[in-house]
Amino acid sequence: MEIPSDETRPPVGRRQQNKEKRRGAIIQLAMRSFLEHGFEGTSMSAIATAMGGSKGTLWSYFGSKEELLAAVIETVSSKFQAFMASVLDPKRNVREVLTNFCETYIARISMPDAIAIQRLVLSQAGRLPEVGRIFYDRAPAVNHAALTKYFAALMTAGVIREDDPEDAARMLLDMCTGGYHDLVLWGVGTVDATVERREAARVVRQFLRCYSIAPAADERLKRKRRS
Repeated sequence: MEIPSDETRPPVGRRQQNKEKRRGAIIQLAMRSFLEHGFEGTSMSAIATAMGGSKGTLWSYFGSKEELLAAVIETVSSKFQAFMASVLDPKRNVREVLTNFCETYIARISMPDAIAIQRLVLSQAGRLPEVGRIFYDRAPAVNHAALTKYFAALMTAGVIREDDPEDAARMLLDMCTGGYHDLVLWGVGTVDATVERREAARVVRQFLRCYSIAPAADERLKRKRRS
């Protein structure tokens, strides 16, 4: 076998780019298959055939169908999680941060692709608990952890009322996923950007009613800081 010289060997960077491109294409094929045929109706063999390669090639990227589903969910949720990392800044105005977060979150989880993934998980989780666990670990749990960290910082700084930050995070997320989003999820409502903004404003308003520091307590905190 002829060993390629350094001049003919493709650069490592290009090889890695091609690998990532191939991986992304597999994930897109898998997403379509999961949404059209469900988790049980999707097979690694069918995905390998659709991608025009061998099962061995597919298995070199993903070791199981569960691992492939996890990659699909991570791909769908990764952009929003990157957004959370940039927007949840405890040094910025809390109302502005929460309004930005809630508007984006409600819009994101109500997009057609996101709704389709949620419906897929709901349809399978009763019979296949691992599907529900994969979704929870890759999406809701990550969102909850990021918000918990944010609220813990606000409580330590005295910006909002001190309480359990995990409960505060869960409350905000529950408020975002109820109401308008539920209507879209169950097919009795349609995506409407105006309604999403109105829903986000309602959620922030009600959340801050629960966690804002009362004026008297706020004044005592300010005096304590000055002393």
